[in-house]
Amino acid sequence: MAHPLDSAAVDQLFLKARSHNLWQDREVPEALIHQLYQALRQGPTSNNCSPARFVFVRSPEAKQKLLPALKGHNGDKMLQAPVTVIVAWDSRFFELLPELFPIYDAGAAYRDNPQAAFTAALRNSSLQGAYLILAARTLGLDCGPMSGFDNAQVDATFFSDGRWRSNFLCCLGYGDDTGLRPSGPRLSFEQGCRIL
Repeated sequence: MAHPLDSAAVDQLFLKARSHNLWQDREVPEALIHQLYQALRQGPTSNNCSPARFVFVRSPEAKQKLLPALKGHNGDKMLQAPVTVIVAWDSRFFELLPELFPIYDAGAAYRDNPQAAFTAALRNSSLQGAYLILAARTLGLDCGPMSGFDNAQVDATFFSDGRWRSNFLCCLGYGDDTGLRPSGPRLSFEQGCRIL
């Protein structure tokens, strides 16, 4: 039976976790990237559809390919980060549903309905991107999610066949706290919630 995590774990995942802009000069080993994926892939998605696809950009050559698509200071952040993940979604994710969800033909809802497929892919890949952030934090990594980039340019560069499409980017590594800004305010319960 599940039980509440201790306060240190909640701090690491949420209360003291920050979005980082500067990074220590520490490598993220490939084995840790594999461990990260093994954790995040367990997060639930609708009918286990798992539409997210993750491209871990870490080589200097791959970073130079990504750089022109980034806006403002995001290019500097990406170049300094040990890894930047392109969180993407597979437009034909439903082709794997017979394997991932063999209970019934869940793919029928998407095969001839591109809008339904788009909505499910974007929604569930965003959810899986959040799992990426939480899984990274459980492994002692810091994160710097970004949306300041040109999706079309990323897709043309990395996904030229058009099947995968970028959702957002997330830098991963060991954050340099000197680059942190003061923590911003959050909405109160009354501003952000309703109990009906």
